[in-house]
Amino acid sequence: MPNPVETYAVYTVDDETHVHLGNPHHALLLPSPASYMDIPLLVSIATENMIDTVHPGYGFLSESAEFVHQMWEKAKIKVVGPGYEVLEKTDDKLQARQLAKACEVPVLPATYVPKDSREEISRFTAEIGYPVMIKAIDGGGGRGIRLVRAEAELQKAVSQTIGESSCGEVFIEKAARGGFHHIEVQIVGDGTGEVRHLWERDCSIQRRYQKIVECSPSLVRDRSLVAELIEAALKIGAAIQYSSLGTFEFLVNENTRQFYFLEINPRIQVEHTITEQTTSLDLVRMQLLLFQGLTLQDVGLACSADARTPPDLVSIQMRLCAEDPENEFALSMGKITQICLPNGNGVRVDTHCSQALSTSVGPDFDNLLAKVIVTAMNWDEAIRKAGRTLQDTKVEGVKTNLELLQGIVESEAFCEQRVDNLWLESEVDSLLKTGKGIRKARNPALEAPTFSGSSHTIARTSHVLFQKGEAWSIDLSPIDRQASHEQSSHHLLLQKILRNEFPNSIAAEIAYTVPGPARPHTAHYRIEATSTQNSAASISSTHRRGDPNNERHILAPMSGKLIEVLVDVEDEIEKGQVIAFVRQMKMELEVRSPRCGRITWAIQIEDQAGEDIAEGVLLAELEYVSSKQRSGALLGKL
Repeated sequence: MPNPVETYAVYTVDDETHVHLGNPHHALLLPSPASYMDIPLLVSIATENMIDTVHPGYGFLSESAEFVHQMWEKAKIKVVGPGYEVLEKTDDKLQARQLAKACEVPVLPATYVPKDSREEISRFTAEIGYPVMIKAIDGGGGRGIRLVRAEAELQKAVSQTIGESSCGEVFIEKAARGGFHHIEVQIVGDGTGEVRHLWERDCSIQRRYQKIVECSPSLVRDRSLVAELIEAALKIGAAIQYSSLGTFEFLVNENTRQFYFLEINPRIQVEHTITEQTTSLDLVRMQLLLFQGLTLQDVGLACSADARTPPDLVSIQMRLCAEDPENEFALSMGKITQICLPNGNGVRVDTHCSQALSTSVGPDFDNLLAKVIVTAMNWDEAIRKAGRTLQDTKVEGVKTNLELLQGIVESEAFCEQRVDNLWLESEVDSLLKTGKGIRKARNPALEAPTFSGSSHTIARTSHVLFQKGEAWSIDLSPIDRQASHEQSSHHLLLQKILRNEFPNSIAAEIAYTVPGPARPHTAHYRIEATSTQNSAASISSTHRRGDPNNERHILAPMSGKLIEVLVDVEDEIEKGQVIAFVRQMKMELEVRSPRCGRITWAIQIEDQAGEDIAEGVLLAELEYVSSKQRSGALLGKL
């Protein structure tokens, strides 16, 4: 590659902090968030700008054989990664399972689910028994996966999983429950059949199949068992002459000494950071060098290390996310007014939050704010460091999972490595309570002043001094320069400060003067402004606010993008019936009616792509209908 490499980045209006942090030579504006997945559009943009190489990042396109194929066939552009042929065998989870079976690596019983084939589904589940997992063939990152414990839940889970799959294809797999760790092996190959491992990562601390805390090496203490699954990963990688970086995932039960292959992620992972910390290797650099044709020997991996011996260092990654633990971990949308992230020896923070540009959280993108990584000589030191770094972390403007993270890393079970992939789900309430107590007890440290010199601090103007008598001239002019309106000057005078907690809130008495045809007109107002966690779009006046005390109102229980309303006026619905779907990032969440009745008013979606709504927006109004009045016609989904 030329040095320096001329770089391009794509961004949207609501997603541009990475441009300021990465400093590419060129930044190309995309028309919408959906454009990130629009392969023809991306091919066209790359062609127009004479781009010859694309790095797909962590996203879904990094696993897409179609993306790699289209880039090469239509524009002769190469995509960094394992290549089209390997992706064809790995991005389809069923094909990856067949590959593992051919390599004599254990897999759980599974079957493809043909559309509209209830009999085949029921026959398979009767054969293997519940619980089972419904998985999208192209799923990942918590998207397109459902646990089914009984027959009554099956069809609903299949429908929901299909809804989160871009290809609409799913399969059923026997669920392995109880005592299993989610372990992934980091593989590196050069396309010649030579593959190496960089040890393993433990991703068992999950909620809703989304990783929250990861560590390396794994919490499985039987290193001979770990060596077996690492050897299995190497065997699969060699069979397909794997090239580039890849993660081979397994479920591992130390008590029974069983392990099962899950899937291949043919890309660099979000949690690659802890492997970099324990090996002192730059994985992205290695990926780029291998892409240019260097061999494993060229990049310093002439032979694999002994998997029975763990790496010398221990590293833990904690994912700081914008979500509301008090409301089923619903997405917390809004503008980040302050974020203080830790630093120091053995502490690494990867974040897109930038001082150069304000950061907002919306429904279209992942809610990950930062990855906080700690590294130490042993597990106990890493635990202590993790607890301290979380104490030094502070976020304002949106709600986060900080209390949960604090509760996890300081819990007795985690410290003693007595956790599996079900532990967090079963202990989440107690962990939240513990974490909240810890952070409250140590609150004085969190209230310490922040210093603008920190590379991870976005300072807020929390002590702006407003005084009686201050005034501003305000010039208003239309953004549309074609408009015939002339620029007009207004005047705002602060007459009395009632409360100054800017930027969180401010209250004052003002005199506001507007120009008039003969002479200016002055009016006196009391103004109260309060910061909100919702975007302007989500609290638009076109959306009515519901009254939580009005039994006739059905309110949106979370913020997000309203993508489907299943009821209309005069429809009769039952208690618990699904009336709408709200998308938060990549997940589609149901909104169910808290009571039965007849719809007298329902919200309408004017934008085909969906509409941003805030928590508490009125979705529908009901009137009570007696059993004698019911027509028997029910709409929506039960």
